[in-house]
Amino acid sequence: MAWSQTDLDRIDTAIANNVREVVYSDGRKVSYQDADKMLQVRNAIKAELLASASQIVPRTRATRGTMRRP
Repeated sequence: MAWSQTDLDRIDTAIANNVREVVYSDGRKVSYQDADKMLQVRNAIKAELLASASQIVPRTRATRGTMRRP
């Protein structure tokens, strides 16, 4: 599954509020047994988002001109 920033925000909110059930952006509802499992999933989501962000290549802009000497 492709995770989104919204999914990360939702699991962060659930962890902070001690809620064990999360509804993700694709409509899946997941009930977790404990906070450790939630933290593992949160770390996996965050790692995937960081990895996909690092694959974005910024655009470069080349300019062409002449240099005049005095």
